[in-house]
Amino acid sequence: MGDAVVGMVDSLAGQGGGPTPEALAFAQAYMAEGEMDAALLALLSDPQAMAERERLKAEQRQRDWANLGYYRDANAALVGRAVDVVFMGDSITEMWRIAQPDLFDGRRVNRGISGQTSPQMLVRFMPDVIALKPRAVHLMCGTNDIAGNTGPTTPGDFRNTVTAMVDLAVANGVAVILADVPPMNGLIWSPAVKDPQARVAELNSWLTAFAAERRLVHAPYGAVLSDGAKGLKGEFTRDGVHPGAGGYAAMRPVAEAAIATALGQG
Repeated sequence: MGDAVVGMVDSLAGQGGGPTPEALAFAQAYMAEGEMDAALLALLSDPQAMAERERLKAEQRQRDWANLGYYRDANAALVGRAVDVVFMGDSITEMWRIAQPDLFDGRRVNRGISGQTSPQMLVRFMPDVIALKPRAVHLMCGTNDIAGNTGPTTPGDFRNTVTAMVDLAVANGVAVILADVPPMNGLIWSPAVKDPQARVAELNSWLTAFAAERRLVHAPYGAVLSDGAKGLKGEFTRDGVHPGAGGYAAMRPVAEAAIATALGQG
């Protein structure tokens, strides 16, 4: 490999990223039918594996905090192509592409990155959404804000970053689909966070009201994913946070209806 890129340069062509082979293999196993390899699933909460993931994430954040390079090459390949909707989000969005690749047909573009918080998405919003000139954006975030993946934060901080992304979209003629924070049964990678389900309810209450106030399309995934209490239906998840194939199948009609409404507004 060549010398590492340092400082501001004229071009970062060829500095794209994407999921590691290990992350991709895990996501594919997570979405597969039947029982998942118990040893593979245990890696989610194994202290040594968790420490290694955190080390790699810390290195990545030091190099590229918002992971602007993750989709750099993929974005360049879309120049001049018509895009209907960009899905912006975290791992729940990114893994949707593994669960239902046919949903992302070229005119529907997935720009989810595992582990990301809303401020990281805000930094990515121009190159990963606006620059693609989509007709609509599907925005789902909040799970990792609650977990504190990029440090302590507040509901006000979340509201500000979501508002900023919505304002950027509207100013550029992009319709907004504002998604619920999906229900969860806990945060296995951030167990010190107390009562994350209450935070989900708090953020979703604001998201619903904000969507109504700004006349945005609302995608209420909690209605199809919730176990009727505060959590995610057990049959829809392996780890209590991420939907499996069944969860995404339940989400698909909600997404399709929201996309149809958003595109019909243009």
